[in-house]
Amino acid sequence: MAGFDDLSKAAAIGSDFSPGAQVPLQGSGSGRTAATQALASAAYRDSPVADVLQANEAAEVKKPKLSLFEPNLGEAFSRAVQVRMLGGARKALIQSFGIEPQSVVEHCLAANRIRKVRDTRLTLVMATFGLVFLPGTLLWLLVFQLRRSIAGAQNKRAGSLGAAAMVVLGGLAVMLMIKLPLDGVLGIYLRAMLVAPVLGWLWAKQICEKAAKDLRGHWGSLLGGSGSGAKIPEAVPQDPGDAGAERIRLGLAKLTAEQASNLVYYAGPKGILGMGTRWGSWQLAEELVPKNPEADINPFRSWDVARAIHDQLRMLERTPIHTGGFPSPSIGHWIVSPVGEGAKEVSRPEGQEVEGYRIKDFEIQRICNEQQFGSGNRHYLGVQFVLWDGQLVITLLITVTVLHHTLRIEVTGHALGPVHPLFTTKPSPKTKEVSKSVKFWETKKINLPLVEAKEVVRLAARAPLTWFPPVLDFLGGKLVLPEPFGLRHAWADKPWRHRFMADDALRAATPVLRVVHSATMRLLEENNCDTESFGNRSGVLSGLVQGAEPRKADAYDA
Repeated sequence: MAGFDDLSKAAAIGSDFSPGAQVPLQGSGSGRTAATQALASAAYRDSPVADVLQANEAAEVKKPKLSLFEPNLGEAFSRAVQVRMLGGARKALIQSFGIEPQSVVEHCLAANRIRKVRDTRLTLVMATFGLVFLPGTLLWLLVFQLRRSIAGAQNKRAGSLGAAAMVVLGGLAVMLMIKLPLDGVLGIYLRAMLVAPVLGWLWAKQICEKAAKDLRGHWGSLLGGSGSGAKIPEAVPQDPGDAGAERIRLGLAKLTAEQASNLVYYAGPKGILGMGTRWGSWQLAEELVPKNPEADINPFRSWDVARAIHDQLRMLERTPIHTGGFPSPSIGHWIVSPVGEGAKEVSRPEGQEVEGYRIKDFEIQRICNEQQFGSGNRHYLGVQFVLWDGQLVITLLITVTVLHHTLRIEVTGHALGPVHPLFTTKPSPKTKEVSKSVKFWETKKINLPLVEAKEVVRLAARAPLTWFPPVLDFLGGKLVLPEPFGLRHAWADKPWRHRFMADDALRAATPVLRVVHSATMRLLEENNCDTESFGNRSGVLSGLVQGAEPRKADAYDA
């Protein structure tokens, strides 16, 4: 139980077995269903695993040693996400703004549970018809593996060579059945070993069809907007000795705590991980001069300016005209840590300045006031809008620096687009268009089985090995997620391809910039600063921001 104690400290939660009161995080659970359910639907999909490369080329699909054990997209995605998000030796995660990552992980667990029930039954079938009649089972598996090797694993025909090989093997099997040189019990067994796997296949097909309907039902309901919560009873400890459930429960709590971290990472041209690339930047930088030459400027610090802007930003929802206006934004102080553009992992800090995964307030103030030049982390005040049911995340970051007599207020815009269309495609029924028997000039659609013959064989062959995941990963390959990994930004598309999303991102910059300038001017006047030069510069920026256009602000042409 020592591992549980460490995990409890990291997640800042207790390790008792009572559910306790659940305190919702600010801004969670609202306006994020579309993106969350789209990503969760990947756990139930039955398409080829290579399709995930369309969403992110940085992901890697390990090739199988035997294509018969190759996973599909849902199997590979669920396994990869479960290990990456809940694994005991997992690395730090990137926050998933705009979605509820715990919900996605729970659906991965629920999908794996459905498959586990199916694989348990398939293992029983394999034990009954496979072990007893092992030579025949191996022969049939060899035939299907040969067919997959010749044709390829995914939706390809075997070709003339593959068809000829299948016909030859089928002919030999029929000849052995008819003219077997052996009689007695051995002859009966040899004939039965060719027939029994076929009977087992028929039983396995019914099991696979039932599971496929269940998985596709969850897939369709999630994208249809009526998806219910994931059912994962194995995550609820039944007694103090239920180590597996306790590990899952603490892992989910750790995931939620890390999601609430106020530390983000800047990766050069990739922008701030989880928030998207920087598409715009506006700077107000002028000299601090006393308004009354006979008196000095009242002493103030960068944190005083940041707090004044923070208080004024809370009024963004108010408008003199009765319109829809801004939704409730999330306003908070962020610490941005620089990492390399090609970094494969990030690390969460530890020490007295950190509580759970959050930088404490006194350390935030220190960074804001002192770390403005040279190496080290930087402080940003952030305004974040989660729009389009989580499909668009707009973040405007404000930083305050004072160098010598120059006060600089910088506002940068970041936009994280919708999840890739791969995750928003609904399941389509498997049909085939054929000619009518009488009116042959007309056509009709007939429903095909959800699970093809080769798919039943694949699932049945994989089932016994699902109890040994490392062995199955070695033989069948696996999905390697892109690093540093975050559920949301790893599969995000560009928002500029959607006109309305692009308009929303551009429109948010102008009012935020004016609120920032207004709060800054007020604080300067209260501290005996001449605001004329600041006012002139603010007027210029107010005109420039009206024609804001997205650009690659992090890609310097130098």
